[in-house]
Amino acid sequence: MTVTSYFRPESVPEALSLLSSHGPDLLVIAGGTIAMPLINEGISLPRMVMGLRRAGLDTFERIGDELHIGATLPLTRLTLQDDVPLLRDAALRTASWSIRNMGTVGGNLFAPPPAGDVATALLALDARVRITGPTGTRDVALDDFYTGFLTNVLRDDELVTSIVVPIANAPAVFLKFGRKQANTPAVVTVAVSATTNGGTVSAARIALGAAGAHPLRVRRAEVAIVGTTLGTTDISAAANAAAEDCEPFTDAIASEWYRRRMVALFVERALIQLAAKSQGKEA
Repeated sequence: MTVTSYFRPESVPEALSLLSSHGPDLLVIAGGTIAMPLINEGISLPRMVMGLRRAGLDTFERIGDELHIGATLPLTRLTLQDDVPLLRDAALRTASWSIRNMGTVGGNLFAPPPAGDVATALLALDARVRITGPTGTRDVALDDFYTGFLTNVLRDDELVTSIVVPIANAPAVFLKFGRKQANTPAVVTVAVSATTNGGTVSAARIALGAAGAHPLRVRRAEVAIVGTTLGTTDISAAANAAAEDCEPFTDAIASEWYRRRMVALFVERALIQLAAKSQGKEA
């Protein structure tokens, strides 16, 4: 262990003050499920760590047609809500109960692939990331939050303080494929949501996890189903477009080739389920 100083701020202003004083040398953690194994194994060697558990960011509130989720809210809390079933499904498929009790919603945004199942669902839900810094608060669409592998728009003196999720009655589906039935890293994660009008798709969001440097949308696949009734040909076209547009990688879990094949298969399955839900049926 290289950590010589550990800070536990009691508020966001105190956390921002510490961040301003120590700069990027201060490692910020919430649940620690990502950072602590790296520290314990000597892969990450921070001297200073700031834990946000006591900073008052574990709130969870419905305000109008939005869910406001504090950045340090444990993932387990998402499994207990019914306002956004897609988030509940994603949280239930993330890691084990022990990890969900410690891991946080905000921390999941920073999980390296193939992790980040909840972040994938949030992307399909058009979520916004609320970022607080010394000059105030700004909202960034999660779609614009990521800039590359383990990089994002967050500045050195800013913190993610909450995630805002629109509540819609649109049908949505979350699927995760791993080597095991539960508590497994993803080969691919798919989250889809769509707005329909008279059976025709008027808007769609298709997000993938474990298929790129970060959770990503496959826009050509979305375009392929907008204006359709999610027929077999439409779904097949969207699945093929998703496989072409994703950026899979090879790791110990799966090869790039296999991940791309599974993207096509699981986008197809998700859209078949979505079509059934939009018609009031179960796939």
